[in-house]
This record gives sequence, C-alpha cells and structure tokens, in this order.
Amino acid sequence: MTREEKATIVDELAEKFSNNTNYYFADASGLSVAEINKFRGLCFKRGVEYKVYKNTLIKKALDKVEVDVEALGEVLSGTSGILFSAESSNAPAKIIKEFRKTDKEGTRPVLKGASIDSDLFIGNDHLTMLSNLKSKSELIGEVISLLQSPAKNVISALQSGPNTLAGLVKTLSER
Repeated sequence: MTREEKATIVDELAEKFSNNTNYYFADASGLSVAEINKFRGLCFKRGVEYKVYKNTLIKKALDKVEVDVEALGEVLSGTSGILFSAESSNAPAKIIKEFRKTDKEGTRPVLKGASIDSDLFIGNDHLTMLSNLKSKSELIGEVISLLQSPAKNVISALQSGPNTLAGLVKTLSER
C-alpha cells in the first residue's frame, strides 16, 4: 500500500470518526470467511458499517480528530474492525449479541471497546450494558408518554365524569 493510499484511508477514517459519535471496535478473528460475510450482511441490514483497518491507520485517524488514543490502551492491538452507527448507539452491540447466538463458541466477535458520545467503554464485559442502552428516539418517546400521562388521566376522568359526577351529586343531595 502506497503512502497516498494510506493517507486517503486515514482521511476517510478521520471523517467517519468526526461524523459518527457512536463507533465500536470489535475483533472478529477466528471466524471463517463465510461467518464474517454473514456478520457483514447482518450489519448492512441494520444500517451499521463494519470494516477492518490496520491499527496504525486507526490511531492516525483518531489523532486527526483529537481523540485520546492512549485511553484506548489495548483496544488497538490485534485485529480491529470498526462498526459505525449513525442512527442508534446500541445497534452494533445488539448485532454482536445476535451474531454470537449463531457462533459455535458464542464469544465471537469480541467487543474490544466502544465510544458512545465521546464516552469510552473498554472491554467485552460492557456488551450487555451497551446493547440495553436506549436510543435518542426511544428516550424522547418515553419522555413524551410520561408528559402525556397526567393529561390522559384528566381527560379520562372528565369523559367518564357525567355518570360519576351525577351519581356523586345525587348521593350528596340524599345525605
């Protein structure tokens, strides 16, 4: 690979890192070609981009976007594939968990680390927590439903009110 090709890859990666606040580092070594193709297909269906890069190119791209590479520690060693998700912060984690169900060992691909809105999560033990994160749209939906709940209760009480209200007035008048 020539210097120009490497520079082009670093520039493209730096642009992806700056445009996506959610990205995961995974190690899919040990999977067969067919399994990796199946994993890539699953990523494609869910709108997640998966690509394997050299660690030195990843480090250079992260330096360009001013991410602390030393904080990633052991994440950028060995085989490193990056999963970019523009829409949902938990989509890559869900894909990894789902794919592990089809894996013989049930442990591949391995989550090496993730960056969610500039917060770093290093290690495979964060996978369950990351897959349970709610997306921005899910959180907004919950807030809206919580805000609407009291209004719905009042409207419901008012709609059932004529019968209840008449019964209350009649009972009070009888006393």
